[in-house]
Amino acid sequence: MEHANTDQTTAIGHPAAPGTNGPIPARGPSNAGPADSAPGQPGVGPADATPARPGAGPADSGPGQPGAGPADARPARPGAGPADSAPGPATMDASAFRAWIAEAARLVIDNTDHLTHLDAAIGDADHGVNMRRGFRAAVALLDETVPATPAAVLDAVGRTLISKIGGASGPLYGTAFRQAAKALGEEPAVPAERLGAALHAALAGVQRLGAAKEGDKTMVDALAAAVSAYQAVVSSGGGLAGATRAAADAAERGLQATVAMQARKGRASYLGPRTIGHEDPGAASAVLIMRALATTAGKEVT
Repeated sequence: MEHANTDQTTAIGHPAAPGTNGPIPARGPSNAGPADSAPGQPGVGPADATPARPGAGPADSGPGQPGAGPADARPARPGAGPADSAPGPATMDASAFRAWIAEAARLVIDNTDHLTHLDAAIGDADHGVNMRRGFRAAVALLDETVPATPAAVLDAVGRTLISKIGGASGPLYGTAFRQAAKALGEEPAVPAERLGAALHAALAGVQRLGAAKEGDKTMVDALAAAVSAYQAVVSSGGGLAGATRAAADAAERGLQATVAMQARKGRASYLGPRTIGHEDPGAASAVLIMRALATTAGKEVT
């Protein structure tokens, strides 16, 4: 499996340990260019060959870290602010799921350079461009076909990611979305409990395919934390908006935890202790996807 690590990574707002990569910045469209044609998967590359992060803007006001290049900043949370106290809609229909994927694509595109920066340290430096290519294709397909149910949306996304993303990221994310689609069934609108079942199914699919568990420094570290936090909120009577925000926050904590871990799955595991001190790029992309869900689950989509 590719960096089930690489494919499995945004950081919380605390300075990381010396030598760590910083959290994902909020910035404008990526500077990455035609490198979308790059094949392969995040895996072994020159350790710590981390390039300076392009595209940093005024939002990059967070504390810098040794070895991380320009000072990194935590990204602005999509949807954060006074609206966080609003309950939001009780269900998500197909249009809300399409909005989720569109927002995920926007965040992935905006953070292409940073995902690549993370992957250059412990992988093949292609996670960013691979994810960008896959999500652009997924949005294009949804715009063309306009699937009628939430399950149809996620199944289409899963199939697209499998075919368009190189390395292990495509199969892992593709499996996650397709397993989530199966859990949703054919309901036209999905309540909080059913979305929780879908997120759990997505995590289980990733773990089966990648044979990864929490602590292996993979996307599982972010996804497992997100699913647990989501279910805790729903179990206590919370709705979609609160549960998805809790899931996104927990995913960030799971990502930050990967900094202290040694990779035990995928090509990154070949680097052994040299992977300690770096965020996992797959966990970082997982956080972007969960942040996008929190943004769209908390508002009405027309």
